[in-house]
Amino acid sequence: MEIGVFRALVMLFAATALVGCDTSSFTQPETREPTSIAQFDQWMDEYSNWGRWGSADELGAANLITDAKRREAAALVETGETVSLSHDFLTEAAEDAREPYVLQMTVNEAGQNAGDRVDVYFHGVTYSHLDGLCHVFYKDKIYNGAEFRDVVTEDGCLKMDTTQMKDGLVTRAVLVDIPLLKGVPYLEPGTKVFPEDLEAWEEYAGVTLTSGDALLLRTGRWARRAATGATGVMSGWDASAIPLLAQRDISLLGADAVHEAPDSVPGLGVNPIHRFAIVARGINLLDNLDLDAVAETAARLKRWEFMLVVAPLRVPGGTGSPVNPIAIF
Repeated sequence: MEIGVFRALVMLFAATALVGCDTSSFTQPETREPTSIAQFDQWMDEYSNWGRWGSADELGAANLITDAKRREAAALVETGETVSLSHDFLTEAAEDAREPYVLQMTVNEAGQNAGDRVDVYFHGVTYSHLDGLCHVFYKDKIYNGAEFRDVVTEDGCLKMDTTQMKDGLVTRAVLVDIPLLKGVPYLEPGTKVFPEDLEAWEEYAGVTLTSGDALLLRTGRWARRAATGATGVMSGWDASAIPLLAQRDISLLGADAVHEAPDSVPGLGVNPIHRFAIVARGINLLDNLDLDAVAETAARLKRWEFMLVVAPLRVPGGTGSPVNPIAIF
């Protein structure tokens, strides 16, 4: 049995057996009126972090990860178990892997060592990566109100690049396992996650998101891929979750897909959660994580909060970085 299929079965068992809680009461309607562009624009202004840490700030919500917050995260370590939150690079083209990475191996003539060159476009729906604050724009602006044309050049970003995170991102993380909440091994493509789902999860898991936390949304994307095959349609947040995400004042937002479900802001033309999180709030995103293994560990320990360590590559001018985040229990 393939490990992905096995994990899907494990998560299904956990969903029906864990905690002894009746998850049927947490089921939310699958449809509702979509968010309008006017409402989205209002939220972009109302919940903006522009100027919160000064007009020259380049860190954004990472400012919320203080020394005290890192000590809080470190205090969560009990067993010392570590779990990777990254997925292996995909080697074959598929609906969710339009540009598989290219690996070029070299072996020296004396046969004493081998090396490799990796060519990968890591943004998109395939690889586990971090989005920097100069990655996306909205109405020609990036985080803190800068004109993107003044920042993004052919030679890279002049500010807000990944070197801003050279000392790493270490904070308390909360796993939000929506398939477990709903009693299924994974969400079907296009499923929307609503604010009520987040509130229900906090009650179900006995956790509360606090300022400076990392929120990690599991949809079961990789478990579904292993069970049924690849798809280019993802599940994720509905735009109606934006006010609650702002109120939780998180420092990082991660998911096992690309965060937003399709068509939650009709006509917008861009990913609403990406624009809200990065441009308005200054939140770095962690895209395409693999949260199945950490979900298994959390379910076994009955603990959905843990220390998270993220160390992006120091790429001057870079819009982001491949990452292998580590959860420490």
